[in-house]
Amino acid sequence: MPWPLPALLTWAASWAVFIAATRWLEMSPVVALPLAAGVAIAFSFRGDTRWRRIFIAWGFPLSLVATGVVGSMPAWAWLLPLALLAVMYPVHTWRDAPVFPTPTDALQGLPRLAPLHDGAKVLDAGCGLGDGLIELRRAYPNAVLSGLEWSWPLRIACALRTRFASVKRGDIWAADWSAYDMVYLFQRPESMPRAAAKAGSELRTGAWMASLEFPAAELVPTRTLDCPDGRRVWLYQAPFKRR
Repeated sequence: MPWPLPALLTWAASWAVFIAATRWLEMSPVVALPLAAGVAIAFSFRGDTRWRRIFIAWGFPLSLVATGVVGSMPAWAWLLPLALLAVMYPVHTWRDAPVFPTPTDALQGLPRLAPLHDGAKVLDAGCGLGDGLIELRRAYPNAVLSGLEWSWPLRIACALRTRFASVKRGDIWAADWSAYDMVYLFQRPESMPRAAAKAGSELRTGAWMASLEFPAAELVPTRTLDCPDGRRVWLYQAPFKRR
């Protein structure tokens, strides 16, 4: 949907939940606030940029402030949406990468540059809501796909969306990558040196590390794939070549 329609629809949905809870179900605003905020936070993960995710998540609380409804709620009630966000997406994972959904068709042409045999094992390290796994399945329909996600609500949501894959809750940095023929990442620049070091020490000869958008600056890419939206997939085949 064109921007800002996703934000407007999310704010409307949050207000609908808040009004229904307070008027029809006769809930206290303190109880209705986290319910409505949870709707906004859940849909914010679908935003395609960090700022859009922020706008989607915080539009409802800010509009609630503007209405003056907050006067009937204690100050501590505003900690509830923050607590909900922390549960759904712990601080641990924000240090790695916030939810970056892989765009549709971003991995078109990947098998041509990084061919994998039938039954190859592919890991989406930090699978979030499962967009990367969905695109990996389109690229490698005969691969055995796995996903790792630290946030347990996101892990559950991802597993429901990607029943074709094995999705587990876990720390991507503590997991063993040696069994995989490809590890797919959509991290952030600050975490790429750690990913390159881990992949370099654990991936067997011939295995691939694929990173959407962010390169491993210390490595020489084996190949690159230009995505339809202008981003790039950086491909590194073990053993890696260092600059």
